[in-house]
Amino acid sequence: MKRNMKQWIEALKNEPKKKPLPVLSFPGIQLMGITVRELISSSELQARCMKAVADRVDSAASVSFMDLSVEAECFGSTIRVSDDEVPTVIGSIVKDEDDADALQVPEVGSGRTQIYVDAIGKAVELIQDRPVLAGVIGPFSLAGRLLDVSEAMIYCYDDPDMVHVVLEKVSRFITKYILAFKAAGANGVVMAEPLAGLLSPALAEEFSAEYVKKIIDQVQDDEFIVVYHNCGNCTIQQIDSILETGSPILHFGNAIDIKEMMTHIPPHIIGAGNVDPAGEFKNGTVESITAATKKVLEDCREYKNFVISSGCDIPPMSRWENIDAFFETVKNFEA
Repeated sequence: MKRNMKQWIEALKNEPKKKPLPVLSFPGIQLMGITVRELISSSELQARCMKAVADRVDSAASVSFMDLSVEAECFGSTIRVSDDEVPTVIGSIVKDEDDADALQVPEVGSGRTQIYVDAIGKAVELIQDRPVLAGVIGPFSLAGRLLDVSEAMIYCYDDPDMVHVVLEKVSRFITKYILAFKAAGANGVVMAEPLAGLLSPALAEEFSAEYVKKIIDQVQDDEFIVVYHNCGNCTIQQIDSILETGSPILHFGNAIDIKEMMTHIPPHIIGAGNVDPAGEFKNGTVESITAATKKVLEDCREYKNFVISSGCDIPPMSRWENIDAFFETVKNFEA
């Protein structure tokens, strides 16, 4: 369903009691009685899973699966799949400049990308009472999976030209992938760029923010937004370049002080976060997540442009009683 997303953002900011915007999709497998392995192989199951979650919770938007292995798998990476955890990338496929130069940009539709695009096309038919946001990985985070996460940060110093070669190629692919989601009917994407959150401000600007901005400039318009997600612990120091990306919603993890972060975010941009997904949604109790949610709401009470969320993707086997308690706490909080 087409929406004017600029108007949606303005409406969300002006709501006195804002609906939360958690990255919540994988726990839907529990509602459906299926495994992660089954979910990631079927567009039908993904769409129905998003619908099941949307029927269960009153969220500001329906956010698709933050599976950060999909794009790397298209480039040739090996992934590990299990029944109850999000897939992960194993090893690296780019080890030197020759590998970087030889790296081929895959077509959208290769690997599992067509499944995820088709899932969004089906989800937007099922979910029409709120925006539907697809999920993609950010450029430096994808490059890091191809280069090896720890090595990528070293290469930024030792072989920056090679990193830029990889970044240019992955950015081309991510742009095409986002445009495929846009054509399928998505109202936007959540771009996950967590690896950039470990870089210094200067490196984050050069190797992440500049590429993110180029992607956003090519895909974003009044009817389609890019939500920037970074759950790294250096995002407060990087906020100047993050703001320059052009994303209208910035989503941060629980590694930072969200109250401090909000002092750096101008009123026209939404800041979102940051209840601990593993510590509270998965491993907490109803009492602990209620307290954690109240604290975030209290800390950010003065900011009209703050929207509460999970700090990152909520793990597949998170307790639904904790998820329900999060939503109930937000609903009952006196703004």
